[in-house]
Amino acid sequence: MLLREGNARTFVMDRRLGCSLAAVAGGVNAAGFLAVGYYSANMTGNLSSLSMDLRAADLSAALSCLGLIGAFVAGAVLSACLVNAGRHRQHRAIYAYSILLEAVLLALLGALDIGLRAGPRGPVLAYGLSFLMGLQNATVTRISGARVRTTHMTGMLTDFGIELADWLDAVRRPGDAERMAQVRQRLALHGGIVLSFACGGAVGALAYGWWRAGALLGLAPILVWLALPGALADVRARPVPPAGPVP
Repeated sequence: MLLREGNARTFVMDRRLGCSLAAVAGGVNAAGFLAVGYYSANMTGNLSSLSMDLRAADLSAALSCLGLIGAFVAGAVLSACLVNAGRHRQHRAIYAYSILLEAVLLALLGALDIGLRAGPRGPVLAYGLSFLMGLQNATVTRISGARVRTTHMTGMLTDFGIELADWLDAVRRPGDAERMAQVRQRLALHGGIVLSFACGGAVGALAYGWWRAGALLGLAPILVWLALPGALADVRARPVPPAGPVP
């Protein structure tokens, strides 16, 4: 799922990857809200809150929203830099390594949630989770050619609404079986991502209520499970350097 990009990817690849990572993002978003009171993936809401805080002259709240937005953008920048560097070096599993990096950082945040005192805990978790959501969203956007986003449900719901209208139009004008199949695939892709995000959020909220920081730690192995096959395939595919001369 993480070795092919753009037009080389199939619908099944995009659906499996998009739904899996959307479920993780939903879990992170819900658990993060219960932990610190902020949605780490909701940049639309954070931008709106920033505007309202500036209007109310609440500088502290405005800086908090600005920090969340900056952390999200920084995660996207890091993802793009990693992908660009991987392309230059022809590392076809660079997307898998990006998701593995997300898994490591998510596990680290879960550990910090356990160990940090109340003072620094909130900002570290809030900004750290926003950074990871930016990293994940940019990684999936690049590998899918912008067909899939796993944290941006506004865009996914917009696409779903457009495709639903296309499906209704195709039903009224039958005869183009290929177009109907494409519309059904897109509906299944974006509808599945939205549903996965919602289900992941519900599970993440329940898990955080039961296990607190253990919920974040529990999400990290899911990311490892998704990324490890691609990373191992890349390692196995690398040419073995020739052995040196025997003295």
